[in-house]
Amino acid sequence: MKHERTVMALCGIDAVIFGVQDMEAALRFVRDWGLHEKSVMSDQIIFETRDGCEVIVKPVDAPDLPVAIEGGNTVREVVWGAQDQAALDDTLARLGDAVSIGADGLARATDPNGLSLVFRVTHRQPVTGTPTMPNAPGAYHRIDTRGPVITQANPIQIGHIVLFGADFAAMRAFYTERLGFVVSDEYPGHGCFMRCQVKGGHHNLFVLNRPGKAGINHVAFTLNDIHEVVGGGLAMSRKGWKTEIGPGRHPISSAYFWYFENPLTAPLEYYADEDYCTEAWEARVWERRPENFAEWAVAGGIDGETRRQKIGGQDSSRGHKK
Repeated sequence: MKHERTVMALCGIDAVIFGVQDMEAALRFVRDWGLHEKSVMSDQIIFETRDGCEVIVKPVDAPDLPVAIEGGNTVREVVWGAQDQAALDDTLARLGDAVSIGADGLARATDPNGLSLVFRVTHRQPVTGTPTMPNAPGAYHRIDTRGPVITQANPIQIGHIVLFGADFAAMRAFYTERLGFVVSDEYPGHGCFMRCQVKGGHHNLFVLNRPGKAGINHVAFTLNDIHEVVGGGLAMSRKGWKTEIGPGRHPISSAYFWYFENPLTAPLEYYADEDYCTEAWEARVWERRPENFAEWAVAGGIDGETRRQKIGGQDSSRGHKK
């Protein structure tokens, strides 16, 4: 699948706003997750990734939060960033009458799930990752230098969000036709991986079909490499946070992953080394089944103290079973 457009209005996720039941637990988690503190108050917590992407946490009953698309702790708004004012204007023109202006002066629309979307000129600053280069016979990239042992993740950005679509066809059409997202790969009728730039990471958004039941599947934070995924995951395990599944590797996006249960929403993911797509990327059609979610994965995670697989880990398909 080839595309003529190389520049698109949106450049990625700029912030995610969560509504939670336990602000104290949420604060402990975002600190442990490796995010950087901007502001901590009783009614609002703001942390950010290395590139300035914001994680905003408020009490579940905060009056300025939009209506939740599901019960409990969950994502209440997603803020999408545009590269500049012209790009923002292009996005809003695409949405037309669907746009409203909130009390904070920001433009908003809702997707077919009812999830509130905010649009602004991006606050993020470019960050260049520093992955550890591999060595192989005849291809030595790391010379006279040991590979690192990572003891704490330092997330670069919020790379993607995965939504359960109550009306899958309507969700796919909204993001591809109204917002101009590009399809990277697809489970026909069941799931769609989309990116908001023709040239960019494999997906900023993945929508999974769950008829009549909108929700959040997970939110994913980009790290440097597999060393940071494993080192960061071990650190979370040592701090008592429970693995949902991982570490493992996705065959579709090629990324290494580790998912954790948390007091913010459905699982949060550390991931690294996803495919980078351009106009030449060929979108594929896949069958929706667990082996297309994970080439391999560790059930129950790895214990942070023993560095060995935990016993009695639960099965997780991350919603990829029919």
